[in-house]
Amino acid sequence: MGVSTAGVLTGTGTYELAGVNAEPERIRTRYGDTVVRREERAGIELLHIARHEEGHARLSNHVRHRANIAALSHLGADCVIGVSMCGAVEPSVSPGSLLVFDDLHFPCNRLADGSLCTFHDTPGDAMRGHWIFDRPFCDGLRDILVEACGEAGLPVLDAGCYGHVDGPRFNSRAEIRSLALAGVTAISQNCGPEAVLCGELELPYALLGYVTDYGNGVTDTATDLDDLARLVAASKEIVPAVLDRAVPRLKAADLASPGAVYRFEK
Repeated sequence: MGVSTAGVLTGTGTYELAGVNAEPERIRTRYGDTVVRREERAGIELLHIARHEEGHARLSNHVRHRANIAALSHLGADCVIGVSMCGAVEPSVSPGSLLVFDDLHFPCNRLADGSLCTFHDTPGDAMRGHWIFDRPFCDGLRDILVEACGEAGLPVLDAGCYGHVDGPRFNSRAEIRSLALAGVTAISQNCGPEAVLCGELELPYALLGYVTDYGNGVTDTATDLDDLARLVAASKEIVPAVLDRAVPRLKAADLASPGAVYRFEK
């Protein structure tokens, strides 16, 4: 019962968390290394990974998803919160909106290098198995994020289908239309693998999206790059405001990974 250690994965615009002053620590895994900052907050050990690293050194095709999730698991994370800047596919979701997603569109299930998105890469591994779920995100962790947004005075959509798309380019009008037909609400280039990999390790995971623009063709006018930059800059205050209110709630939270992993050996 309760969370003692929580992972936080942040994206574009959030390379450090306010109040997290710890020195970056390089953690080595069999999937490569990753940079983690550790800090105690409200009685919770917070493990922060900036996906793109300082200065946005890693584009989406360079992010080491398996290393990131493996490191958080190795360091004892009881749950993981993902935060992502998103492009809206649904016209009613305007830039500046917050979403706590409840579904996932990631049909290719592959990492940027073309390999399958899985930790199960060794035949006979005792931990191999199928992640079986109805919804891919942890409901208890989703509730905490929704409540935290409300306490911060930030309107939030308590639903939405997250669409994972390949980068680093943005999507064409035709691609956005196909995503809309699939029921996708908003897209970004990093969080599909996180959901899948956390699911395989039975780590409760939830995703907070912050909409910075519309996908190509969703509106009659193209994205204004100045508006995009302004909203990304605003995330430096919005993301910490939500996390500051979410983290204390974790201590008493009873969280479970969605679904189950069907393993072939006990």
